[in-house]
Amino acid sequence: MFQLGKTIVSEDILEKDFVCNLSACHGACCVDGDAGAPLTQEETKILEEIYPKVKPFLRPEGIEAIEKLGTWVVGTDQDLETPLIDNKDCAYVIFDGKTALCGIEQAYNQGIINWKKPVSCHLYPIRVKDFSEFSAVNYDRWDICNPACTLGKELEVPVYKFVKEALIRKFGQDWYTELEKVAEDLKNGK
Repeated sequence: MFQLGKTIVSEDILEKDFVCNLSACHGACCVDGDAGAPLTQEETKILEEIYPKVKPFLRPEGIEAIEKLGTWVVGTDQDLETPLIDNKDCAYVIFDGKTALCGIEQAYNQGIINWKKPVSCHLYPIRVKDFSEFSAVNYDRWDICNPACTLGKELEVPVYKFVKEALIRKFGQDWYTELEKVAEDLKNGK
């Protein structure tokens, strides 16, 4: 672990390799698990605002879950998160064949909205936990992502490079530039 500004960062994001391999996992992170995607308070407001524009991209069962539960929910651990369909799929999940995709991101890709998706989804496999004085930035290991680890190792892409855009979105360019310096120092044995 090392400190970077007001973050405590796991060295795993520098040392471990990762590149999503949708052809192998089919987007399982959007349909497996026991909770929705973590959200910030600001993101709950965004979801409420964009839902009418995202709705046409969603599956009927996703729309039903959102209209029953809301565009966001308070999870069992009291964290804010996306609603689930029958405690499984994220309500915003759509499918291309058997591969799970994000309906929010599809609306974004088509220029309908200007918000890509929750930052927690964009950052995955990095999870950020905010505390009063700092944020913990960790690599979340999940066996469904083994194909991503294999592909990342094959392509020699560390986690932090795979999620560069999301890290900049969350922490800013200056933070990411400092992270790159730490990674380079670590690589060079400094």
